[in-house]
Amino acid sequence: MPQSEPPHSRQPHSDGPHRSGHRRPAASDPRDSSHSDRVEGSSDAALPLTPSEDRRWATLSHFGGLMGCVPSLIIYLVFRDRGPFTAQESKEALNFTLPVTAVLLVCYVLALIPAVGWIFGLVAVFLWMLMTISGLVAGIECNKGRPYRYRMNLRLIH
Repeated sequence: MPQSEPPHSRQPHSDGPHRSGHRRPAASDPRDSSHSDRVEGSSDAALPLTPSEDRRWATLSHFGGLMGCVPSLIIYLVFRDRGPFTAQESKEALNFTLPVTAVLLVCYVLALIPAVGWIFGLVAVFLWMLMTISGLVAGIECNKGRPYRYRMNLRLIH
């Protein structure tokens, strides 16, 4: 009876694909002559926003007032160099929401005081509603392509 080799000791054929899934290109493959060994990466500079994207991010920076100053801060830091309308409107939204968010956080902490905490709780709810409604109005105006200026804005960031 002839002995056979175990299946794992066999080598793959040199003209077929290897078991690892990689294929060794043949020297006469015409595709290899057009392929260069140079590898290119992406550019460090981000592409500018299109007008519709610029308006969209500007609108979202105002709508983010629902959650405080964090959304407008992120949009300002990421997109301020990519779109002029986004830079202008996210800075306006950040200037409005930053002080209000700070006052809200203080009110939340003071609301924990047993005797007078309910007053600070009501102030916090009022400020949050003011920030949310103002952000919605500003976002609607911004979505129409019109710049918006808050009536009570400190403009801390220039």
